[in-house]
Amino acid sequence: MLNRRNAALTFVFITVLLDMLALGIIVPVLPKLILNFEGNRFASAAIIGGIFATVWALLQFVVSPILGVLSDRVGRRPVILLSNLGTSLDYVVMALAPTIWWLFVGRVISGITTASIAVASAYVSDVTPPDRRAGAYGMISACFGIGFVVGPAVGGFLGNIDPRLPFWVAAALSMLNFLYGLVILPESLPSSLRSRFTWRRANPLGAVTLLRRHRELFGLSIVNLIGYVAHEALPTLFVFYTIYRFSWNERTIGFSLALVGVVTIVISAAVITPVVARIGERRALAAGLFFGAAGFVLFGLQQLWFWIGIPVSCLWMLASASAQAIMTRRVSPTEQGELQGAIGMLRSFGALIGPGLFAGVFAYSVSANHSWKTPSAAWFIGALLLVVAMLLSWWVTTPDDEKAGAVDTVAALETALPAEVMVLE
Repeated sequence: MLNRRNAALTFVFITVLLDMLALGIIVPVLPKLILNFEGNRFASAAIIGGIFATVWALLQFVVSPILGVLSDRVGRRPVILLSNLGTSLDYVVMALAPTIWWLFVGRVISGITTASIAVASAYVSDVTPPDRRAGAYGMISACFGIGFVVGPAVGGFLGNIDPRLPFWVAAALSMLNFLYGLVILPESLPSSLRSRFTWRRANPLGAVTLLRRHRELFGLSIVNLIGYVAHEALPTLFVFYTIYRFSWNERTIGFSLALVGVVTIVISAAVITPVVARIGERRALAAGLFFGAAGFVLFGLQQLWFWIGIPVSCLWMLASASAQAIMTRRVSPTEQGELQGAIGMLRSFGALIGPGLFAGVFAYSVSANHSWKTPSAAWFIGALLLVVAMLLSWWVTTPDDEKAGAVDTVAALETALPAEVMVLE
């Protein structure tokens, strides 16, 4: 039983890895494809990209709480598998898209079906003790990193051959992940811990009700929401900004995103767990938000500083892992899926606001309608948001969270999968 569940938890990490690999493959080519459809007009292409992201986020905003509560009722396994299958279909539609609106249809499919990250987080909370969850969520971040090491580099290479080829490869990876999970993945949530599905809990307002049950939980939700809005600067601006300001091609963009992945792996494997164990989740949360803000400022400077900003901004992961760990301790085992759905709802709401904000600022700042150009303005707005989130995070957390994760440094560092899976026994 232990070996089977060990394999299952490994599958969850592989699910995140392959999802990020598939996403990484298309990151260097999707904005370029939009530019081609829009006749290489940067301002209109940025607006279209923002619209795509906003619609995707709107669907996630509505669907994420439903899937989170549904996973509390039917289990994590069917929801994760459905996500993988839907993601594969999404990439097929985009690979075949003859017009920009077919790309839009692909984003709609993805917005409805994509749930693997939120439900994977609930799966991890099912099998990981509270004092080790920051490290486990760091493992998920490591999977993000590995995906972005290989994905963008492969996507840039494939995109030079054919701009549609990366989408076919991404679709194949997602389908393989679905088939792998169909064979390997057991259920992590026993029947005795399942809760009744109700629309009162499954709608976005129901998710807000859960978050308001505890002052610190609600306060951290606001911190997360601000961070999610700021985070949208990265997918919205990164490619358009570097093409516009530095004249980067697909290969350079792929290399830069691969660097993001390498740094993410290093931070996830060697930084998050020992830092949280040493300084506690509260300080780690504030420190992560500070580094995120500093990275955004560096992105707005010259090209050399942009490269330096990549590893600095990646330390932002300290905040996400710590906030997630603190929040999971505030709800019962029967509410972990609902919590992850609520967090997904917040992420989606941030994605509703962020793309329009940053795409609009960037489009205005580079518009041909005026002679002055300030392409860095959007990065500085993102940095300001993260500073606000950092100050708020210190106010809404308690000194007890400075001790969390540091009670037993050795135990915190022992994040090997078998020890975590034993919680299920």
